[in-house]
Amino acid sequence: MPRRPSVVTPRLALVFLAEFAAMAGFYLLLSTVPQYAASVGAGGVGAGLATGALMLATVACELATPRLLAAFGYRAALAAGLLLLGLPALLLPAALHLGGILAICLVRGAGLAIMVVVGTALVADLVPAERLGEGMGLYGVIATVPAVLALPLGAWMTAHVGYRAVFAAGAAAPLLGLVALPALAPHTRAVAPPHSLRSTLRMPAVLRPALVFLLTAMTAGIVVSFVPLVARGAAAPAVSLALLAHGGATTAGRWWGGIYGDRRGAGRILVPASLACAAGLLALVAGSSPALVVGGAGLVGAGFGVAQSDSITVMMRRAPGSAADAVSALWNAFYDAGLGAGAAGFGALAARTGFPAGFVAAALVAAAATIAIGWRLSASPASRAPAA
Repeated sequence: MPRRPSVVTPRLALVFLAEFAAMAGFYLLLSTVPQYAASVGAGGVGAGLATGALMLATVACELATPRLLAAFGYRAALAAGLLLLGLPALLLPAALHLGGILAICLVRGAGLAIMVVVGTALVADLVPAERLGEGMGLYGVIATVPAVLALPLGAWMTAHVGYRAVFAAGAAAPLLGLVALPALAPHTRAVAPPHSLRSTLRMPAVLRPALVFLLTAMTAGIVVSFVPLVARGAAAPAVSLALLAHGGATTAGRWWGGIYGDRRGAGRILVPASLACAAGLLALVAGSSPALVVGGAGLVGAGFGVAQSDSITVMMRRAPGSAADAVSALWNAFYDAGLGAGAAGFGALAARTGFPAGFVAAALVAAAATIAIGWRLSASPASRAPAA
C-alpha cells in the first residue's frame, strides 16, 4: 500500500510556525503580566483584572474577526494579529499604573483573537476535507505545546532575569511569525457571500457540537483554576504534576481526537469526551488523594483535548464552505468564554457549597447537559467520515 503523503504542506507549515510563535508570546506573559500588575501597586484585584481584560478583548474580537477576514484577507489579518499581540508588550515597562497595563492587555487580546480565528480557518482551507481532523489535531498540538513550555519559562525568567527581559521575549516571539507572511496567499476563503455569526448560530448541526465543546471548556477552566486550591494534605505537592498531566493529556487528546474523527467519523466521540471531563471533576472531590487529583486533572485534560479536535472538525464539515470563518470565530469564542465562565461560575458555587459538593454539582450538571444536548450528534449523517 502506498504511503499517504503528509498533510503538512509548506504553506501549512508556515501557518503552524506563525501560530506557534504567537502562542509562545502569549503564554510567556500570561502569568507574568498579572504578577507585574500586582508589583506596581494594583494588588490581587489588579492582577485578576489584567487577565480578565485580556480574555474579554479576545472573546469580543473573535466574534468580529470574520468581517476582518472578508474585508482584508488572511495575510493582512495574520499580520495584524501578530503585531497587535507582540508590539504592545514592549510598552509594559513604561506602564506603571493599572490603567496602562489594562489598555495594553486589551490590545494584545485583540491580537490573540485574530491569530486563533485566522489560524483555525487557514487550516480548514489548506487541509484536504478527508483529513480535516488530522489537520486540526496537528494544529491543536502546535497551539498547546507553548503552554507546556512557555508558561513555566515565563515564570522562571521573571524570577531570574526580571520583567523587562520577559516582556521583550513576549514581544519578539509573535513578531518572528511574520516570516510566514510572504508565502501565504492574500485571498479570503469565501467563494460565496460569507455567513454571519448569527446565521451560523441558527444551524443546529453546528450549534450542538459547539455547546458540548463549551461544557468541556468550562470543566477545563475549573481544573486549571482550582486544582492548586483544592489539593490538600498529601496531595498538595502533586499540584504541579496534576497541571502537567492536564496539559499533556490535552495535547495528546487533540492529536488522537483528530485522527479518530477522520477514520471513524467526526462527532462520534464528542459526547464521551465531555462525559470523561465530568468524571474527572468527580475524582477531584478527594482532594487529599494525590492519585485522584492527578488522575482527575489528566482525565479532564484528555476529554478536553479530544473534544477540541472533534468539535471543530464536525462543525467545519457540517457548515457550508462560506461559513468556515464564522465557525472558527464561534469555536474560539466558546473556547475562551468556557474557560472563564467555568472558573468564575465554579468559584461562586464553591463559595456557597464548599469544594467537594461543588465538584459533585458541577460534574452532574455537565454530564446532564452533555446528554441533553449531544444525544443526537452521532445520529447525524454529517458526522460520518467523508469517503476516501
